[in-house]
Amino acid sequence: MEASAIRLRDLRKSFGDTSAVAGVDLEIRDGEFFSMLGPSGSGKTTVLRMVAGFESPTSGTIELAGQDVTRRAPFERDVHTVFQDYALFPHMTVEQNVAYSLRVRRVPKAERLVRARKALAEVRLEGFGGRRPSQLSGGQRQRVALARALVGRPRVLLLDEPLGALDLKLREQMQIELKALQREVGITFVFVTHDQEEALTMSDRVAVFHQGRIEQVGTPAEIYERPATAFVASFVGTSNLLTGEAALRVLGESGTHSVRPEKIRVLEETADPGEEGHATAVGTVAEVVYLGDATRFLVDLDGGGRLTALQQNLDTSADDVAAYRGTRVRLRWQRRHTVQVPD
Repeated sequence: MEASAIRLRDLRKSFGDTSAVAGVDLEIRDGEFFSMLGPSGSGKTTVLRMVAGFESPTSGTIELAGQDVTRRAPFERDVHTVFQDYALFPHMTVEQNVAYSLRVRRVPKAERLVRARKALAEVRLEGFGGRRPSQLSGGQRQRVALARALVGRPRVLLLDEPLGALDLKLREQMQIELKALQREVGITFVFVTHDQEEALTMSDRVAVFHQGRIEQVGTPAEIYERPATAFVASFVGTSNLLTGEAALRVLGESGTHSVRPEKIRVLEETADPGEEGHATAVGTVAEVVYLGDATRFLVDLDGGGRLTALQQNLDTSADDVAAYRGTRVRLRWQRRHTVQVPD
């Protein structure tokens, strides 16, 4: 059986009395794009730093390709880390930056040149080798950092919120390019982010972190469509949670239930409640937000609780939005889109 790229067993890290990582077990497959997703302080970056060797675990083990590297120095691990700030040498050319690690390893100059140019071609920066980092845009500097990481062909590439400093349009473009690059080179990518859309867009699988632990590991579809906990449901995208009396009245069941806003249709109050496979609730529109491509409705239910519905603007314009506020509506969705989550 082929060894996993990374295996973490009961990994823990404490800083004084603070437990940053509280027992993480995780297996990352060879060649996959894996994301660690969570809010600030959830432990994801600390786990990445321990895998890289920049932090030592308080307890637990770290395996790379089946080898225990828990106590090995960073340079003894077949990984490379890309940071948000790029960390390029300003006095060196782009080509010199990319080739630097090869130079440290005493790779012959001619081979360094060939490999550096190949790495720049992989990140679509052919012809940029003679420039300085200061002559590049933010997106181009990020690509140089990636080329420098890829030139040594590490077994694992660790990316610590590498797109965080980019503007929205460039970040979206780089998300697509990063995933395409990972498929092309076949290296395991481990990507740390607090951006849910970023994780869902690029990943083969996602681990959702909360308070130093992993709440759920799964494909983007599994994480989004079938959240394992109330935290995952609320953190990954936008989700409605029906609990207590509201859940009992709307669904006929107690407990905590999640339904995504885009699954809910906003209808006139007198509309058909739907067939047996549907859930329905009547309420008053408390607020309405025009988002351009869609409109978000916040509806206070007669039976208690509030639901958010997201409806595409196939016919609605910005001028129509204000008229919805205070109106009576019926919400309807298919029961199969309701997921019960642990309290």
